[in-house]
Amino acid sequence: MKQTPPNHEADYDTQVPGASTQRAGASDKDSAPLDPARHRALAEARRAAGDELGAVAHLIAAHTLDAYAAEAPGANISNLCDVATGYFMTGDHVTAGYWYRLVLTLDPHVAIAWQNLAAILASVGHMDEATAYRDRAYRIQRVFIEGTGTQQRRVLILCAAHASGNVPFDALLPSTTCCRIKYAIDYAADEEDQQLPAYDLVFNAIGDADVAAPLAARLARFVSHCARPVLNPPDAVARTQRHRIANLFGGLPDVQVAPCVQSDAAAASRAALDALLVEAGIDFPVLARPAATHGGEGLTLCENLSALEAWRSAQVGMSYMTAFRDYRSADGFYRKYRIIFVDREPFPYHLAISPHWMVHYYSAGMEQHAWKREEERRFLDNPHAALGERVMRAIAAIGRRLDLDYGGIDFTLLPGGQVLIFEANATMLAHFERETGILAHKNPYVQRIVDAFERMMSRHPAA
Repeated sequence: MKQTPPNHEADYDTQVPGASTQRAGASDKDSAPLDPARHRALAEARRAAGDELGAVAHLIAAHTLDAYAAEAPGANISNLCDVATGYFMTGDHVTAGYWYRLVLTLDPHVAIAWQNLAAILASVGHMDEATAYRDRAYRIQRVFIEGTGTQQRRVLILCAAHASGNVPFDALLPSTTCCRIKYAIDYAADEEDQQLPAYDLVFNAIGDADVAAPLAARLARFVSHCARPVLNPPDAVARTQRHRIANLFGGLPDVQVAPCVQSDAAAASRAALDALLVEAGIDFPVLARPAATHGGEGLTLCENLSALEAWRSAQVGMSYMTAFRDYRSADGFYRKYRIIFVDREPFPYHLAISPHWMVHYYSAGMEQHAWKREEERRFLDNPHAALGERVMRAIAAIGRRLDLDYGGIDFTLLPGGQVLIFEANATMLAHFERETGILAHKNPYVQRIVDAFERMMSRHPAA
């Protein structure tokens, strides 16, 4: 849960790194002072304002600056970096950015500072700057280790650093029980594969097949030389591109997938675009979306060819066009179910009920409507009763055909009882809710998924 950041008055910027506007009255010196005495004065001000944590942070900065000025043996910025990361983890990105900039002023080779500054910039839409910061981070460092307990399972996590599309693995691989060795393989040379810390197994977290596609040869080389088990092997992930899942699940009883076509660039003409749709068996309306996007980002419902042409004219790179199916239930609401598969076994994760065809849990009003949460609870508690045995047989078959160690599907039920799959891939989010929140009742069902993932890993012996 994000915490409300304290009011640091003029000693912190109101903007993230890279932005030009600062809080009124804040000078460049105040925004990132290098004078230890200035930090001691700010510490006193923070303590007087009741912000003991802020006071300690400024004192750590003062001690660090003193050590660097004296060229003391062993002088380093680790404690100051921990301060920045602490604020980052609580969601106070303004203060985190302030401290990370000071860290990089003292030592520009701290990859985690560049990495988290990139995340801060991306969160407020400064994408070009975020890309530059991220590139700087991963050119310095490709391996990040979280957790050092000797009894922990050591999991090498293959990640794509240059783009989103990684499996959200925080719940699946908690740093309290796993030593997480995150490897930005898209920045790493082949010879670095042989220089990695010891690990027990590999989890391929590059779950978006569109993100993974340009890395296919690199991932294949890694797998060919890897002596440990690889969960979610890249070739299984590759089968989950949106335009391939109709073939992937073709022939399964009671399973439907809307036809979808992939296009690499804008069609040369209106006639060429129309021919592309006809060949794929797609009629209007059409759902258009950029590749490698999730959560409805860029998703548009195009009612006719003119609307689709207008949408495509603004696109760069790969995109998908999918036939739209009106899947409203008899009560007028749209329902989107999510099932998570762990080692091919299905686990219910959520049900979102919305008056709009683009259904997302966060916008469906689930927290505001008790009847929606109750229907979801029945699904989570007993999906066989909620969906019926026929549907659950179809879902079990989907899990076997998907053949991922971790993955999932978003789907709905059609009036005839068939499962209509929206997407099926490894990037499906599963996370715990706030313990004191209105959705806390979902946590036991998330725990079942986490426990199943742990059991699956335990079947692979440690190195």
